[in-house]
Amino acid sequence: MGNGVAITLPDGSKKQFDGPISGMEVAESIGKGLAKAALAVVVDGAQWDLLRTIENDTSIAIITRDSEEGLELLRHDCAHVLAEAVKELYPDVQVTIGPSIEGGFYYDFARDTPFTLDDLEQIEKRMAQIVDRDEDIVREVWERDAAVEFFKDAGEHYKAEIIEDLPADEEITIYRQGDWLDLCRGPHLPSTGRLGKAFKLTKLAGAYWRGDSGNEQLQRIYGTCWRNDKELKAYLHMLEEAEKRDHRRLGREMDLFHFQEEALGAVFWHPKGWTLFQALIDYMRQCQSKAGYVEINTPDIMDRSLWERSGHWEKFGENMFTTEAREDRVFALKPMNCPGGVQVFNQGIKSYRDLPQRIAEFGKVHRFEPSGALHGLMRVRAFTQDDAHIFCTEEQITDECRVVCKLILSIYRDFGFEDVRIKFSDRPEKRIGSNAIWDKSEAALKAAVEATGLSYTTNPGEGAFYGPKLEFVLRDAIGRDWQCGTLQVDLNLPERLEAFYIGADGDKHPPVMLHRALFGSLERFTGILLEHYAGKLPLWLAPVQVVIATITNDADDYAKIVSEACEAAGLRVVADCRNEKINYKVREHSHAKVPILFVVGNREAEKGTVAIRRLGGKQQEVLALDEAINRLNEEAAITAD
Repeated sequence: MGNGVAITLPDGSKKQFDGPISGMEVAESIGKGLAKAALAVVVDGAQWDLLRTIENDTSIAIITRDSEEGLELLRHDCAHVLAEAVKELYPDVQVTIGPSIEGGFYYDFARDTPFTLDDLEQIEKRMAQIVDRDEDIVREVWERDAAVEFFKDAGEHYKAEIIEDLPADEEITIYRQGDWLDLCRGPHLPSTGRLGKAFKLTKLAGAYWRGDSGNEQLQRIYGTCWRNDKELKAYLHMLEEAEKRDHRRLGREMDLFHFQEEALGAVFWHPKGWTLFQALIDYMRQCQSKAGYVEINTPDIMDRSLWERSGHWEKFGENMFTTEAREDRVFALKPMNCPGGVQVFNQGIKSYRDLPQRIAEFGKVHRFEPSGALHGLMRVRAFTQDDAHIFCTEEQITDECRVVCKLILSIYRDFGFEDVRIKFSDRPEKRIGSNAIWDKSEAALKAAVEATGLSYTTNPGEGAFYGPKLEFVLRDAIGRDWQCGTLQVDLNLPERLEAFYIGADGDKHPPVMLHRALFGSLERFTGILLEHYAGKLPLWLAPVQVVIATITNDADDYAKIVSEACEAAGLRVVADCRNEKINYKVREHSHAKVPILFVVGNREAEKGTVAIRRLGGKQQEVLALDEAINRLNEEAAITAD
């Protein structure tokens, strides 16, 4: 058919059109419902605007409002509507960048006067007006010099700088939205009316231009955007719940930890917090011991030369803490435990019969995170990883990965996480090793996860610099996702650090190195647990499991007897014999999230009983002391399977 265009749809069917066609016209040819729901189109794997002309035979898929891709588009467009609203209300502002992010979007602005929360309210109203105006969103291709000149003349120097820094062969696309223009790759919705009004501006923050603390400070406006009001309301409710569960507040209330400026990004653990931290380590030790791991410990500071050989200096050098010793050597605090683990493996000759070797370490690592990115336990500069490195042959990869996956999921279930997602991350742009090695590593890891029967999604370009990885993502009690555990296949680092074993052929072979972390960062996992449980930790994890609260000082001696009996049974117990009213004690210990109170007075002392009050419960149960302790001891014995 002469100048016709053949379109292949996702189901393999084909549609023939007489001439150039748009994604919208294709959608309309399929059905009115699809056309109404359509937001953009995928053309040969690339996202295009719905109204962009398709001139050649191709395969396409329509992106609809109910898809994840559609939601990302809505958020991206919402960022643009935000920028347009800000420019209309505050013409002196310069706009910089505004991407979609998980849960919403943001846009960074350069302005001398700080935005206020009242400003956000006005901006949000103007955004709603822009949606009502239903402005056409039109894609235009500009010449580079003309685009630079336009934005400079408009006083948008940040936009001009972005264009000047783009690769010479990159197409410059400008999106016209009403009277407002913005530089963007796209795609975008056909018009602002398609966005809807299920959005809300949520907070203000500072940000550096291009994320560099040496650059100008900008103002960042965050927002959230959803498909409909129901989703928006659900998300805002989740945010309210998240605020109530903020681990930083819980840390203060439960007297677990604190931070201070003199050790930015490092945790000061209090006795109760350290007890919780050690409980996590004890649990993991049990798990690892049963799974055939041995535990090591390696130095926190090692010579720069080791980090250069491992590739960490090139990748992480700018984020490493360094120091110069008196003998003119440069040392670095370790950002990762891996090179130390290899040094332990390298001691002595290993045979293929010795493999696999599973070597675990609770290693303290240090990374220079920007101060603006620090967030309680969730983002720190000094943290402990439950690292392990499995040295094995290529033939053992699948079995070892399958065992690790099973172990990870079992551990998460013990902590109450049933909804776990797995992401497969392949080679990043910045990496070490040849493409041939990466091909082999990626194929091995993919085969391993498929052998487990577990489903996974792909996370392109997000692998470690030395190998592909699996990421284990937990969903918490209020629906938030947390990436925790990782499993990585590494065929690069052992060879770089001269690790080898003697194979059946008598020759030297570099082992495969599987990097594995289950909690990930113990600090971060502690924060996740606190928020997941809103501080009401399971009995086996609670730093103080039982408080014995006296009604009168006459019961002090009996409280001591009860306390000693609890300690003998292995329970973590505190006796509160202060001369305070019992209701005051109950409120105080409930606020501190103590799971069990043993209330004792004269009656309990006479009968050898305790009145048990559970956190959040309104009733109390009276039991004989021995029975109460036995029951709690059984409940608190939930440990590694």
